[in-house]
Amino acid sequence: MVRYFNVTGACYPDEHYMVKLDKRLQAIKTMVEQGKYITINRARQYGKTTTLWALHAYLQEEYAVVLMDFQRMSTAIFRDEYTFSKAFMKDFLKVVRNRNMQITGLPEPVLMELEMHAAKENYNLRELFEDLSDLCYKAEKKVVLVIDEVDSASNNEVFLDFLSQLRDMYLQKRVKTTFQSVILAGVYDVKNLKSKIRGEEKGNRLNSPWNVAVDLKTDMSFGIEDIKEMLSEYEGEHKTGMDISKIATLIYDYTSGYPFLVSRICKIMDEELGEQANWTDAGVKTAVKELLKEANTLFDDMRKKIVDDEKLKKMLYEILFLGKTYAYNPDSEQIDKGRMFGFIKEENGNAVIANRIYETRLYNMFLSEEMLNSDTYEAALIGKNQFVQDGKLNMNLVMKKFVEHFSEVYADEEEKFIEENGRRLFLLYLKPIINGTGNYYIEARTRNMQRTDVIIDYCGKQYIVELKIWRGNAYNEQGEQQLLEYMDAYHLDRGYLLSFCFNKDKEVGVREVKYEDKTLVEAVV
Repeated sequence: MVRYFNVTGACYPDEHYMVKLDKRLQAIKTMVEQGKYITINRARQYGKTTTLWALHAYLQEEYAVVLMDFQRMSTAIFRDEYTFSKAFMKDFLKVVRNRNMQITGLPEPVLMELEMHAAKENYNLRELFEDLSDLCYKAEKKVVLVIDEVDSASNNEVFLDFLSQLRDMYLQKRVKTTFQSVILAGVYDVKNLKSKIRGEEKGNRLNSPWNVAVDLKTDMSFGIEDIKEMLSEYEGEHKTGMDISKIATLIYDYTSGYPFLVSRICKIMDEELGEQANWTDAGVKTAVKELLKEANTLFDDMRKKIVDDEKLKKMLYEILFLGKTYAYNPDSEQIDKGRMFGFIKEENGNAVIANRIYETRLYNMFLSEEMLNSDTYEAALIGKNQFVQDGKLNMNLVMKKFVEHFSEVYADEEEKFIEENGRRLFLLYLKPIINGTGNYYIEARTRNMQRTDVIIDYCGKQYIVELKIWRGNAYNEQGEQQLLEYMDAYHLDRGYLLSFCFNKDKEVGVREVKYEDKTLVEAVV
């Protein structure tokens, strides 16, 4: 079988190129051996299902592992406890009897007895859990229950009752046989469920009863070494001659190890770019550009969640465009949502955008909402052909024309407007010029209220533009020095400095400043 990079559904080592999961699986197995009830909460397409299937195979010699998926259950199943109980047992037995699952240790006579019980007209939750307890008692192996996509049921009253019964089984495990371990996986943390579920008699229930579980703390993102191992397997079969360490590091720099994004970049290079990619730096950048242009379920879900939550949207906008610092506080509803959905992560005590791919996609999303009514975007769009000469981006001209446009349209705006919108306006101006051919991202280490570095990739060449608020000559000289150091890191001999200055006697325009073998193009608006 020819293996490939997979971005849909679970991954299997005999079919797909994938990272090794041994350390993750051993960490979960240790918790199972301790009899813990576990929640695995990660963002969409973060490898949860792949991990659960691998765990099923990893534990099957010692345990009877029953892996269910609540996503297959329709809303009608949660109408009442009788409907749910019957449906749960039916699905449970279907999974156990599936020959491809290889579940041993659960005697068929016991399963037949459960099937007969569930056929009763008013089979309820209490009877369901009595039967499950009886199964655990008669089983030849300790039973582990795993439920994937469990949060797809989280807005149903019956689901909370189901969690209550699981919790009760756990608390009574000293006197009543129960599962060795229960693992619930999904995006939302059902342990801290706060969805309001209204009923005429029961009123509002704000908290999940699933407070006996522990979170899986194991990092499920891909580190550089993980990506190197995966690429090594690919290289062993395809002999591309790639610099595995260099390519793995570059992919990690763009994705911060988000599993779907890592695999998608590799898949684009392997299947869509072919020899054009050649597994080089340029190939990775081309794959990133193609990824950022496509519509996929991950990006569609990201947009929906942000559009539906104004407070989350506002926080992300302020981090991106204003350089506002949010202390990483998991008790903050917006920060907790951003973390849960995979949009943000903690870095040095602050909430930052999770990776460059998400960052650029979010910039594009916010900017797209303003394009049609933006004079700045329109000005660049009309004159875009003049900025590319012989396939190369004339960044000097971009800076010059932006200064002219900004001075003409926004020169009389108040300081607060320019401070909050200057960087956004520059990106609106830049976007139609490089759109479709080039790409940009913001260097997270320099994003703050005073300074932001934009890294532009265009036809294999990079440009660094530092955007800063003018705070006097001393601060400007400091910015020049920082940009020079950054140019060294990127091996560039030309850099660009755009200052938004509020001095009435400022000298608007563009000039070049020489620093030994380097040139700074400084623009002031």
